Amino acid sequence: MSLTLAVDAMGGDDAPGIVIGGLALAAEKHPQLHFLIYGDEARVGPLLSQFAALEDRYTFTHCSVAISGEDKPANALRGGKRDSSMRRAIEAVKEGEAQAVISAGNTGALMALAKVLLRMVPGVDRPAIASPLPTSKGMSVVLDLGANVQCDERNLLQFAIMGALYARFLFGKSKPSIGLLNIGSEEQKGHEVLQLAADLIREKDQLPGEFRGFIEADDISAGTTDVVVTDGFTGNVALKTTEGVGRLISGMVREAFQSGVFSRLGYLLALPAMNRLRQRLDPRAYNGGMFLGLGGICVKSHGGTDAIGFANAVGVSVELMAGDFQARIAEAIADNDDLFEFESE
Repeated sequence: MSLTLAVDAMGGDDAPGIVIGGLALAAEKHPQLHFLIYGDEARVGPLLSQFAALEDRYTFTHCSVAISGEDKPANALRGGKRDSSMRRAIEAVKEGEAQAVISAGNTGALMALAKVLLRMVPGVDRPAIASPLPTSKGMSVVLDLGANVQCDERNLLQFAIMGALYARFLFGKSKPSIGLLNIGSEEQKGHEVLQLAADLIREKDQLPGEFRGFIEADDISAGTTDVVVTDGFTGNVALKTTEGVGRLISGMVREAFQSGVFSRLGYLLALPAMNRLRQRLDPRAYNGGMFLGLGGICVKSHGGTDAIGFANAVGVSVELMAGDFQARIAEAIADNDDLFEFESE
């Protein structure tokens, strides 16, 4: 089955180099994939010619504008940015030319443009960035990872529902467990929004998951629940902390094995196990979060990743496209539209 992915080549700290390099790696792994690449021809063109794996695998469109990491979401929506690589890539999904879009660019701008162009799934107020992260028990879906700095109880309820539906898709569980991230597991802990959100979630009898109440930060890595729900500020801090700890541990282990002759010998004997550990701790392996709740598949790559990380984010896009995720989650939300009903006091 042929799949088409729209790509913002100019988004990311080291774009377009890491983007095109990542596409070349992804092209070798996913032969069914065709890329619609949007960017500055002067910068992207020479890179495309360097990778044989991309030959006859892409269609390139020149864009005169690139959205920077400093651009505010409102600026991205203005007329002067209509020819931006990010906007043109999203428009490709809107027009049915691609089944998904990927960008490592400005998160706020990406969300704003995607909301306007792709619209929201009926019943959902805001999209949330969701991604499966490694735990001691396997994987857990964590959301929101940075799309919404501030959330109210309604948003967190919707995140819980969408996160459970996403976990069903990824893990094949009919009733994934859900936890609401807090500073303690006791019912009286946390601020008012968390308290109200917990009450709303408990009230939903037909929730597509099992609500376990509040969980703490160390429960994320412990895999206490299949789904971890939080606001975008807290979720992004948790994500960056996890990535930093992973790099810290890798560095400390490497330093320990370089401390002497016998340590180096021990490293050689333990090399297969060390390689497995390194792969599990590598944040690039888990790069790529989906904006849940949009009317189309939009994948956000970490802006600071490299070609390997971007290729892995492309892999997330392929999994979502091949599994017809957009149609499935839209249908699931429609089937559970009563869960999104909310009455404010």
